[in-house]
Order: sequence, then C-alpha cells, then structure tokens
Amino acid sequence: MLNYLVKRLISTIPVLIGISLLLFFMLRMLPGDPAQVLAGQMATPQEIENIRHQLGLDRPIYEQYAIYLGHLARFDLGRSARTQNPVSQEIWARLPNTLLLAVVAMGLACLLGIPAGIISALRPYSWIDYAVTMTALFGISMPVFWLGLMLVVLFSIILKWLPAGGTGGWQYVILPSVTLASFVVAFIARMTRSTMLETLSQDYTTTARSKGLTEKVIVVKHAFRNALIPIITVVGLQFGMLLGGAVLTETVFAWPGIGRLIVDSILARDYPMIQGTILVFGLLYILVNLAVDFIYAFVDPRIRYD
Repeated sequence: MLNYLVKRLISTIPVLIGISLLLFFMLRMLPGDPAQVLAGQMATPQEIENIRHQLGLDRPIYEQYAIYLGHLARFDLGRSARTQNPVSQEIWARLPNTLLLAVVAMGLACLLGIPAGIISALRPYSWIDYAVTMTALFGISMPVFWLGLMLVVLFSIILKWLPAGGTGGWQYVILPSVTLASFVVAFIARMTRSTMLETLSQDYTTTARSKGLTEKVIVVKHAFRNALIPIITVVGLQFGMLLGGAVLTETVFAWPGIGRLIVDSILARDYPMIQGTILVFGLLYILVNLAVDFIYAFVDPRIRYD
C-alpha cells in the first residue's frame, strides 16, 4: 500500500502540469484585457501598458508559462493581480469554508440517498420505488442556482427562518448545503438502488435466506456490504463534483469560499488567482480519488494493490 501511495502521488505531478498547461493557455484565449480591467475605463494607454508590464503580460506566452512553472516548482502560486496578496494566502483563508460546505452536503446526501436507494431496491416497482425515482430525476435535472434562489425566497424572505447568505452559526450552513446536496442525493440513491438490486439477486443472498437469516441481516451484512464498492466510487466522484458545484452555490449565498473567489477573480481577469484556485480544486479531486482507492481495500479485503 505504501508503494501504491508513492506511485499515485508521483503520478499527480504530470496531471497537475497538464491542468496548468490547459488552464494557462485557455485563460489567454478569453476576450478582454486584464490590464484594462484592473486599470479602469478612465486609464490612459500608458497606465495600461505599465500594468501589463508589471503582470508580465507583455512577454511571449511561452516565456510567461515557463516563469509560471518555475514558481509552481517552488510552491509559489504568485500574487493576486487584484489585491496584491499571495494567492496561497487567499486560498487558505477560504478553503475551510468550501470544505465545510462540501463535507456537510456530502454527509446529508449520504444520509438521504443511501437509505432511499436501499428502500427502493427492497420494494422494486412499488410506489416507493417510483417516488424515489421521480425525486432523483427532479434532483438531477434541477439547476443548483435556481434551487438556491427558491430556498432563499421560501425560508429567508417568506418564512424568515434562516439567513439568506453569509457566514456565522450553523443556521448559515443549512441552505447552501441543502442546495449543494440536491443533485448528489439523486446520484447516490440511483446507484444504491441498482447495486442493491444486483446483490439481492445473487446466489449467496438466496442461500442466506434458505438458512433462515433475518431480512435485516441479509440486507445489512451481505447485500449492502457487497454493494458498497460502486457506492463509494460514486460518493468519491460526487465529492469532487461538489467542490466544482460550490462555485454557483457560494455565489448565490454569498458564502466566502473558493468558489466565490473564482467568480470574483474571473470578473476581474485575475489570472494568478484563477490558476491557483483551479489547481487547488484539481489537487483536491486527485486526493479524494486516492482516498477512495484506499477505502476500497478496507471495505473489500479481496482488493489488493501491487
């Protein structure tokens, strides 16, 4: 396992370099001049040219990327063109808020999606199964930003039960986490249903029933345990998706996380901040997948890594 961990960590280096390469050149293809945005509409051409020189935008693009890679090799993400603060400092200040939102949303999605999928599999083609299927379809199809706005209108404006945005106590986490978990619940419920239906039809569950084991023991100890691998895969992938989905959710609820930082940086054409935040998202996604691989080995002892 230690050798596997070392190999996976080494393999993340070319992946991150590939992400940085695509991101660097795609940002340069976007319309708009960062120097013009930072200088303002009333700036003179000389002032704009000075800002472009300070940002290094007047150099050839391959030279800009070489300098950027050199900074990455020293774990230096650069400085924000908008605030002049180190990018890493800005990210570390907001990363806990994004992780809190993602962890709460994933916990809520698992608490709702897994039981719903199990119940749906135990009562296939019943009204419960159809209700879970329709709810899952609704959750997958519904835009996150629209659901967030509707929850704000209902619980903040009409009922006045919860705050509309910002940070503070646990009340501020409820609406954004529910919004973020809406589409993840649907994926987890559908995957749990399909894998449970498959395991419940296997010969070992039939043998367990013939031995007189209770339905609870068969479902929990035999069927659900063998259905965990696909469920864990979906949970890991969706946790990475939650980090990306937090961009819209944090913007709707004015949540001070990395997602909102990305939106503000895009509007300001803050290249160093955009590159740093998306690289951090990519690294988190890789680490989540690595953690999922290790969980496989603990859940199923038949899985071993060379």
